[in-house]
Amino acid sequence: MIAGDYSVFDAALDMLSPYGPEYGGGFSNHGPMAAEALCAMGRGDRVIEWTDRYRKALDPRPKANARIGAPAWHAALGDYSRVADWMAFFENEVEERPWRQVLALWVPRLAPGLVGAAAHGAIRTGHAVRALTQAETPQRRREFADGLGYWAATFRALPERSPASRQGSLKPSQALEALTILPPENRGRFRLISEAITQLDSFSPFAQAAGLVDTSIGASEFLSDLTAAFVRTYLANANGILGAIVFIHSVTGPSALRPMLPYLAAADIAPALRYAWQAAAALFTAFGRELADRPAECTVAPEDLAANAIECGDEHAIKFTEVCLGEYALNARPEYLAAARHAIEVLRRAA
Repeated sequence: MIAGDYSVFDAALDMLSPYGPEYGGGFSNHGPMAAEALCAMGRGDRVIEWTDRYRKALDPRPKANARIGAPAWHAALGDYSRVADWMAFFENEVEERPWRQVLALWVPRLAPGLVGAAAHGAIRTGHAVRALTQAETPQRRREFADGLGYWAATFRALPERSPASRQGSLKPSQALEALTILPPENRGRFRLISEAITQLDSFSPFAQAAGLVDTSIGASEFLSDLTAAFVRTYLANANGILGAIVFIHSVTGPSALRPMLPYLAAADIAPALRYAWQAAAALFTAFGRELADRPAECTVAPEDLAANAIECGDEHAIKFTEVCLGEYALNARPEYLAAARHAIEVLRRAA
């Protein structure tokens, strides 16, 4: 297991604090997430240099306009025009109570919209939670608030036929094979992943997806099965940069729940897992073409993969490699390493 190095993480967050959660008309700001991933891989020595280079393309942080009242938060859910209001709302929440209590209260409320912005709200929150478990600092509490605020502002519920309380019978790897994909000839062309996901609102077979899985098998086992299934799906479908980026998020989105799960009430864990699966299933349904049909192999050592991702410098390569290495440490399947190697190569060529 790689020992983390968070010695400069707060300095990186200070550098990123003037910038907003999106840039370029809808692309997510990966700065805090990738900086945290570098720290988690024990490469604090590369964080400041990487952050300084990355921040040059970011948009300014938006200013809050109107207060979101605690009793009336439902009306602002999923309204990106109020992202600054949401971030301010959660800054206030974290000032008034411990961040663990805020997390336990809000993850169940936000989990049904986990797929919003390609799951970046949940992913950013997961990185912030992991950093907070290392040390509680003002910078990390603010980043945690920003992650939750982005999640709330980009909340996107998906069609769901069965009630959330219904338990399916399949592992994620089995349920993946039961999905009906959106026919490629019926797919539109979209600039953002989140825009393509809207096609599922009128694709009736997808509504059954959430109810397929059995979340009673144990949270860690469920996530290991899910992420292993979707790295195989990555390898079968990531034929270019778009495919790579899409299917990277089918792994990093669900994996982001891992650091949050210890702070959730027992009754809230299964629904969170259900929506993590649903988000990954949505990406496959909207973009996928085939399941993996061959064994994955990788001869590159985990420590070399980390070095290669850092050398590549792409934010997705860094984040995906860190997640794959973490999942591999829990479930030593070679497809995690093979997927990370593939992503590094694809993203390096696209740079």
